[in-house]
Amino acid sequence: MSDFIEPYVEYGREWLPLLLRAMATTALLSVSAFALSLVFGLLLALCRNARSRALRHFATLYVSVVRGVPLLAILFLLYFGLPGIGITFDAFTGAVLGLALAFAAQVAELFRAGLMAIPKGQREAAFAVGFTPAQSFTLIVLPQVVRVIVAPLIVTFVSLLKDSSLASLITVNELVLTGRAMATEYFLPLQIYLAVGLCYFLIAWPFSLLSRRLVPAAG
Repeated sequence: MSDFIEPYVEYGREWLPLLLRAMATTALLSVSAFALSLVFGLLLALCRNARSRALRHFATLYVSVVRGVPLLAILFLLYFGLPGIGITFDAFTGAVLGLALAFAAQVAELFRAGLMAIPKGQREAAFAVGFTPAQSFTLIVLPQVVRVIVAPLIVTFVSLLKDSSLASLITVNELVLTGRAMATEYFLPLQIYLAVGLCYFLIAWPFSLLSRRLVPAAG
């Protein structure tokens, strides 16, 4: 046991700054992608409830197709495929966009379920007191939708955080890629990948606890 712990004592001061920088990159990547997925997801949910048949079909097709395509394929398409037609992203931007496009499909379904949970009488009451459709949605409907879906949204964020490890395959210097480089340098893969796993846990655990606390409140 002491032999297993000894590398942490010997190399801890060297490993900690590397892991903290990688944690910051992973957190920034995940938060940026999730924020963008909220925007895309809300737009898709609104399209699925739109009067226009074309918008409804587009949103339904997008959700169906993207949910059936591996995230890695989307990342490779954006980072390695699009340069072939003259569209180029740096690794971090490509990862943010790929994660956002993939998770927007899941977020859209959450928003759609939340919208369906709000009685139509809420909108009618808002119109009766002089609210415009935009005011009715942003001030009356959307806050209630967010309250209904906040717990599953947090769970979705945790899933996105874990899937962000795939960004290492398009050279984003996040936790997994940093851990791989450290394992190559120090020849201590078990200890290093355990440390990497602990870093993911430290980011995700507070959100997991929050989602559990919000389940009764959201209900």
